[in-house]
Amino acid sequence: MRKQISAIDVHHHFIPSFYTEALYRQGIKVVAGAPLPSWNPERSLGAMDINGVRTAITSISSPGVYFGNREEAVSLARRCNEYAREIKELYPGRFGSFAILPMPLPKEATQEAIYSLDTLKAEGIVLLASTRGKFLGDPDFEELMLELDKRNAVVFVHPDIHPSSETLGLKTPGFILEFLCDTTRAAVNLIYTGTLEKYPRIKWILAHAGGFLPYVAWRISLGNLLPEISERTPQGIMTYLRRFYFDTALSPSPFAMAALKELVEPDHILFGSDFPFAPEPLFVHQREELSTLKEFDPSTLAGIDRGHALKLFPNLAMKGEVSGKAPIFDRVNLSTAIKFQVIKRFVSLASRARKR
Repeated sequence: MRKQISAIDVHHHFIPSFYTEALYRQGIKVVAGAPLPSWNPERSLGAMDINGVRTAITSISSPGVYFGNREEAVSLARRCNEYAREIKELYPGRFGSFAILPMPLPKEATQEAIYSLDTLKAEGIVLLASTRGKFLGDPDFEELMLELDKRNAVVFVHPDIHPSSETLGLKTPGFILEFLCDTTRAAVNLIYTGTLEKYPRIKWILAHAGGFLPYVAWRISLGNLLPEISERTPQGIMTYLRRFYFDTALSPSPFAMAALKELVEPDHILFGSDFPFAPEPLFVHQREELSTLKEFDPSTLAGIDRGHALKLFPNLAMKGEVSGKAPIFDRVNLSTAIKFQVIKRFVSLASRARKR
């Protein structure tokens, strides 16, 4: 066992027996190429103690709770969220929760988000990058975004398997590659649709180091040159890219972390394990890999372990511990607006010249 049990795991799944039964009724025993693991709170606690994790913020993974029946989705989401609250109370200080919503049902998802944040006091919300083919940033989710923005909510974005991924004919397990595509597409869509500009108080955590996002950030920023995109991103695309938070789940390699280190401030990098889909030996391996990274100094590694998460979740601080504060962003300010009006003017002129 590690000498100090202090880390916060922001990517830690729980799979209650009633949720497993609901998946089995749908014929689902494998998720994105990975067998559905068995789980109970004691298994999580054992893995957490071995790996020096004090608090795990639990979430439901893909495929979520909606399988075509509205009432069943609403009921299953509520049951999952109330169970998450129960284990938080049963094991004080050891668990937090990201509430699952009956996406992609806009009204029902909004109602469950309000109940989970206001009544159950969940640490945040988990949203699949896409549900039934519909990505985050879709206009159907405007009401949900408004309520999350009002509450300065933290949203953990976890991938799903998009229907288009299932028609590719590739034999690669979905969790290896397609999951990363789903997260990347959703993140870009949140920026390009203007969702991040319109709802700046939502704090977004992207699973698995953001998929491919850090690597393709510069290319994505070329959207600044397209008038129809630059209008919805008045602060410049890189500004929005750097607002995302990223977890290290299944990504604690020097390749991924070097790209991430160049893109965002260190305090936007958080520890995540992906337990129990990443079982105990892989949990240990990730912790060891992360601790030996030369990309980060000891202070940054300590922050990834705990301090950076505390800025988002100050309620998880121990007695006498200083948590810091996550920045709260706002919509475009005047100086930035003027700057990007100049850029937009240049883009417009270039566009017209190109069409001559």
